[in-house]
Amino acid sequence: MKIIQTENLTRTYALGNSIVNALRGVDFEMETGEFVALMGPSGSGKSTMMHLLGCLDTPTAGRYLLEGRDVSTLSKDERARVRNTRIGFIFQTFNLLPRINALDNIELPLLYGRYDGESKKRAAGALERVGLTSRAQHRPNELSGGERQRIAIARALVADPALILADEPTGNLDSQTGADIMRLLVELCREGRTILMVTHDAKVAANAGRILKMQDGVILQ
Repeated sequence: MKIIQTENLTRTYALGNSIVNALRGVDFEMETGEFVALMGPSGSGKSTMMHLLGCLDTPTAGRYLLEGRDVSTLSKDERARVRNTRIGFIFQTFNLLPRINALDNIELPLLYGRYDGESKKRAAGALERVGLTSRAQHRPNELSGGERQRIAIARALVADPALILADEPTGNLDSQTGADIMRLLVELCREGRTILMVTHDAKVAANAGRILKMQDGVILQ
């Protein structure tokens, strides 16, 4: 089953008196359970692509179908619901709230959904999946970089999303810790998770089942 389909996906921006063509008619498909790495130089369109696929932005032209649903036409509130329930995000900078503990950070996405009394239990389950149950009550500044990224991965998993978007997930980690994180992502894919990862590192990209390269707003064939 195709989880992602884009048709002529286009995004332009006005920059002063100039028009920036960030995406130039991208056609792209991704199957459920795939692990795809997206590579390319700065300015190639990777970030714009991730923002569109993550429902953080809307295309100027073209269509984006997630699980067969055309999300490119949804309202802002509808996109927010899709983003909260069907997409998990992993960021290079972790994006954890510093004043709350690991378990509460993981639970955050559930507080905006209809999980009622299940949210704490689901957060604890996600924490166990990444092997950090013993760190539940620790705040981010009490955790190593690798532990913080595992917490961020648990947060991405907690709502059982259809798609996980990982933006340079090893970019702030040393090589050994980065390799540990990649092993976890590969394991998650083998368990049936669908992952699209942006990276500049060819060694990191080699963990994916398929590598796509972007340049000048298009995916190279």
